[in-house]
Amino acid sequence: MPALKATERHQQIMAQLAAQGRVDVMDLADSLMVSTVTIRADLHFLEKSQVLRRIRGGAIAVRPSRYERPVDINAALRSAEKNAIAALAAEMIRDGETVIMDTGSTVAALANAFPRSLTDIAVVTNSLPVAIELVDHAGATVIVTGGTLRPRLNSLISPFGDLILKEINADIAFMSCAGVDPVKGFTNGNWEEAEIKKAMIKAAGRVVFLADHTKIGHIATARIAMLDQVDTLITDSNTSAEILRDLRAAGLEVLVA
Repeated sequence: MPALKATERHQQIMAQLAAQGRVDVMDLADSLMVSTVTIRADLHFLEKSQVLRRIRGGAIAVRPSRYERPVDINAALRSAEKNAIAALAAEMIRDGETVIMDTGSTVAALANAFPRSLTDIAVVTNSLPVAIELVDHAGATVIVTGGTLRPRLNSLISPFGDLILKEINADIAFMSCAGVDPVKGFTNGNWEEAEIKKAMIKAAGRVVFLADHTKIGHIATARIAMLDQVDTLITDSNTSAEILRDLRAAGLEVLVA
């Protein structure tokens, strides 16, 4: 078996953490066929990225309410689920529409999934990865909101992040979040990001949130919107059936990719 690259090991470590809540250095070294020194270096890197906490002999999962993964790590996790969500969201886009696109790895996956058959679409985004992904799409006019750059997520926020949004009437907005709860609604780990998301919601005729199963049931520190302010949630098939029932009972349309 060829040696895994560091990013591949990080993905497998995070997958085990998500499934078990903790990992063991010796077990990881055996399963990934590397030395314990390499595993400890991996855990050190992931701890600095605030996705786990090291303990004696291993690590445990951590997800505080202000939790935000660096964009490169987040994009690598649960890519199959995010691509499935993005593919379903892409079916909602029609020529002639103005589309708002938020930050986040699942929304970036949607940019990658944009149908090439679209010939006349305007995209307004505060996400540099989304803008770069769509720059070569022949049918898309890309408008970047402007504002102050947040390097952690490569997103644009206030000051000046919401000025253009006040002048736009969009057909649909595709949004990301850190948490979805039947009572607390849609939440995020950063207050400044949440304010831009609120402005996007006000500017759109239809609001669609894209969130994989790890976001469902989690409550982050900053409220974005209550359920009745959102039209649709698209998630993946690993989401708890019980929480899906609660969200639908509250009046939210939920689509499962």
